[in-house]
Order: sequence, then C-alpha cells, then structure tokens
Amino acid sequence: MPERVETEILIVGGGPAGLAVSSRLPDFVSSVLVHQDRKIGRPVRTSGGCWRSDMDRLGIPAELAHTVTHADIYSDNEHHSLDLSSNPVAVLDVTGVYRWLACGTRSDLRCGTKFLSTVRNDRGFVSRVRAGQQEYEIASRKIVDASGWHCAVLRSLKLCEPVDRTGIGIEYEFPASDHDPERAVLFFGSATPTGYGWAFPTTSAALRLGVGVIKPESEQSPKDLMVRLLESGALERMGLPEPSNYHLNSGILPSIPFESSLLFDGVIRVGDSANMATPTLGEGIRICIEQGRALGEALGKNTPAALLSWERSVRRRLALQYRIGFAANQRAASYAPSDWDRSVARMKTLPPEELIRFFRNEFSGGMIARRGAQALRRRLRAAVSRS
Repeated sequence: MPERVETEILIVGGGPAGLAVSSRLPDFVSSVLVHQDRKIGRPVRTSGGCWRSDMDRLGIPAELAHTVTHADIYSDNEHHSLDLSSNPVAVLDVTGVYRWLACGTRSDLRCGTKFLSTVRNDRGFVSRVRAGQQEYEIASRKIVDASGWHCAVLRSLKLCEPVDRTGIGIEYEFPASDHDPERAVLFFGSATPTGYGWAFPTTSAALRLGVGVIKPESEQSPKDLMVRLLESGALERMGLPEPSNYHLNSGILPSIPFESSLLFDGVIRVGDSANMATPTLGEGIRICIEQGRALGEALGKNTPAALLSWERSVRRRLALQYRIGFAANQRAASYAPSDWDRSVARMKTLPPEELIRFFRNEFSGGMIARRGAQALRRRLRAAVSRS
C-alpha cells in the first residue's frame, strides 16, 4: 500500500505564491507544500523585476535586490529616457528571494515532488504525488493551487480549461561589469513582435537580457528572436554588451483575462494559477507574495467568511485594473513597428509618474478618461477614413 499523509492543507507549488501562503499559516494548522523542482528558486523562470517601494513594504531584505533609477525605452526609430527616481525599480535575486520566503514556511516542505492528480471525498481531497520513483497519497481538507500557469489542481478536478494564451520568455544572464549598474532597457518593435525585450542589471554585476512573445499571436520562438536580436546590431544602438558566458533562464505565464473566481469549494487558487501577474509587463512576484500572505492568514482563521473576504479584497484590488491592463496587452500584441514608434513618441509627452503607473498596471480615473478619449478619437478617425 502506498504511503498516506494526512494534513489540513495541501499547497501545490513552491513559487512565491505558495511559499507566501505557507508563511502565514498558524502553527496549529498542519500543511504540506509539494514542489516539483528539486531546489527552491532553481531553475529561474522570471526576470525578477519589482519596485523598491514594494520590496520594502513586503520586508524583502535589501541585499536581495538591485536598484535601478533610470530606463531607456526603444522602438525601431524612437528612444525615450525614463527617470525612475520617484519610484525606482528593484531587480530581485530571484533564487535568494524564494529561499528567503522558504525560510518562513510553516509547512512540511517536500521538493522534488510532482503533483499528479486529486479526487474529492466526503472529508476533502485525496491527492497523488510522486517523489522519485515513489507515488503516495496526501489527504487534505483543502488544497491551494499555486502551481502557476499549469493550474494543475484545477485542471485535475476539471474546474478550468487549459490556458490558451501565454507569455513565453527567455533571458541570457551574463557578466556585465561595464554596464551602468542603475540603467535598465526596454525595447519594442520588430525585434520582439507581440511582446517586448528587456535588459536588467542584477545584484551580482550581471545583466539579464531577455525577449518575450505572446502565443498564439506570434508563431516565432523567443530563442529564434534572441538569435535575430544578437545578429541585428540593435544591442550596439541601445548601448548593451554582447552576451558571453551566459546562463539561460526561461518561463511561461498566463496571458488571459483576470478571473475573479478564486474559491472552488475547498480549492483555492493564487498566483499565476489565478492570473495575478500584471497584464502590462507580466510582473508577478510582489502580487504573489502580497495575496499569498493574505490567503494564508484567511486560511488560518478556518472560516468560510474569511476566505470570501479574501476573495472580495482581491477582486477590489485587481479586477478593474487588470481588465484595463489586459485591453492594453491585447492592443500592444497587435502593434506593428510603426505603431511602437508612435507609442514611444507618446511616452515622451507623459510625466514619469504616469508612465510608471502604467507599467505597474495602476490606472487612475484621469488616466482611464484620457485613454478612453484617445480610443474614441482613433475610432472616429478610422470611421472618417473608411467613409
């Protein structure tokens, strides 16, 4: 007979969302966290962009982030220098942050353990997992799906469909001691159709050079785009060094509309399983930690009301903002290089604080009104041209 583990809560996924949930569970609530990778934070699947203000608010140690005070934004024929001093970017040591979160876990943490399936019974759930060659069962009253874009638990219970639109990215991380340590670069246009590219300095005097695309809008692979980028001469134009002795990072995240249903009768989704990464730049770590901690506190209260209150707070925080951000995401995915030239030119007319808020996927009433007026003018011009 296989081993059978009994616990109150099973957490599937050892990324920032799952670890944050675990860190806020009270000691009297038993929990098991299964993570398919053998090590926390390895391999790296995200570029680790955050914001210094959020990093400080979340208590992330200062040595686990590198501050960026200015960014250069490029399209094929335009360039804008963005002052970030009002809200600097923090490029995280992703592995270090995940391991810092793991130090606070209250769960029985089991790495190298793959979630296979789950079924309901009258006491909750019985899930099958595999560690090495051994399969065994974990019986739990609740399950937290923090498995990322796989939505492993929800899909096992047929509570959601497979994600049909994703952001896929790769980055080369390599030594770059001569690069300005406080300068980031974002680039759009022919080098990254449907997506964008980036260059972020890190805590170890390295540079993360990455490209990402939206599938299925793009038929090209990020790997092929990276090869084309290196051959195009664009790095010299942007003042970026050629990568050498690089380490490859890659990742996938859902790029679909935010769905505000997070509770499924004992199954709770959080993080990328709940599409919590921002639609504008795909930034997710700060959201995962914030909402994961709140979920852990709600689970500790062990009442339906506490979980419903958590779900409502997430809806208030994200639903409208993400609806607007996803509309921007869809529009940008259809841009031609000339559209990006016009977009970067418009960025030059905006106050830095407003552009930062856009990148953070935080839209004020004034921003929404101005974007609505711009969209109306575009539709009117299109109607006039057709007539």
